[in-house]
Amino acid sequence: MINIYTQIEQGQKWLERYRGKKPIFACILGFTDTGLIPGISAAGATPRDRQFTCLADAEFLYNGPQTQPQYPLPPLEAGASPVLISRAVVEALDIPLYLFNAGLPLVLPVPAIDLGGTPAKCLTSGNALELETVKHLLEQGLIWGAKLAAKTNDSYLILGECVVGGTTTALAVLMGLGIAAAGKVNSSHPQCNHAQKLAAVTTGLNIANSKFEGKKMSPLELVAAVGDPMQIVTAGMAIAASRTCGVMLAGGTQMLAVYALMNAIAHEYHLIWNPEQVVVGTTGWVAEDPTGDTIGLANDIGGVPLLAAQLSFAGSRYPQLQAYDRGYVKEGVGAGSCAIASHLIANWNSHQLLEAVEVLASKCEI
Repeated sequence: MINIYTQIEQGQKWLERYRGKKPIFACILGFTDTGLIPGISAAGATPRDRQFTCLADAEFLYNGPQTQPQYPLPPLEAGASPVLISRAVVEALDIPLYLFNAGLPLVLPVPAIDLGGTPAKCLTSGNALELETVKHLLEQGLIWGAKLAAKTNDSYLILGECVVGGTTTALAVLMGLGIAAAGKVNSSHPQCNHAQKLAAVTTGLNIANSKFEGKKMSPLELVAAVGDPMQIVTAGMAIAASRTCGVMLAGGTQMLAVYALMNAIAHEYHLIWNPEQVVVGTTGWVAEDPTGDTIGLANDIGGVPLLAAQLSFAGSRYPQLQAYDRGYVKEGVGAGSCAIASHLIANWNSHQLLEAVEVLASKCEI
């Protein structure tokens, strides 16, 4: 059910340490106008749909299927929101859930902890966030990472995300940190739109770099230039939590960028953290995506075990779920890590997970 692709020995030790332990799931919600670029993301059929994706996912993750949700799950080009996977696991295995608003343009329809952030402008501006906002969000991440770690009872935190357009801001942060990530990131499209992502990122980084007149940007300045609010919150949470508990960064490209950012922040600002406690957990659809190079990217970043749940929805009775095996959606809202947790807690296999997801799907319009 779980493959380890990089840092295999460290990954095996992590899985053995936390087998049978129930995690806490924190999902960090954020927004970037980058997600509104036509065609940049498949997490919503149109740019207008994508304005509400995060709100709908948060509502479904918290409440499950409802007859009249305030924000119905948005129509997709193909597939169904990965929140179905996360919710199925959280509900069936009674995993404690915390939602964090790192920076959203609209009010969430469910209870969440507001971190006092703002949505990010499009990264092509080279001025996505105010530096003071980034500093504030890092501090909030460090505070809440320590708070949540204290509640884990010798277990681990799953840190998930919901940011439409987040793989593009991830590419920007990775490239800004000097990692050769072009052509390696993933997307919700079946064929990753590398050229479009790279063009947007190059524009933003060129504008940002021109302001610094050749001087290297600090990690926080980089996030302010081309990042999104989720990245800095999650990096802070993971740094602080790793000191006392396990951390599973829940996602693919976006969480590899967060890991690289953690490394850079800890080095730049002399923050103590424990890399041995941190893994990235995703789905096999991401790890083995032939239109990206997730494994190569993890190796380039270095030091991080990349784990993936080996899932297949090819036998589903729902065409929207079958689409995952054709490369659509792949991951999001902590889906891969929740799937990994279902195996660690209850020894679920791919078939059992699909059954739980289909029960949810039968109760809502997907």
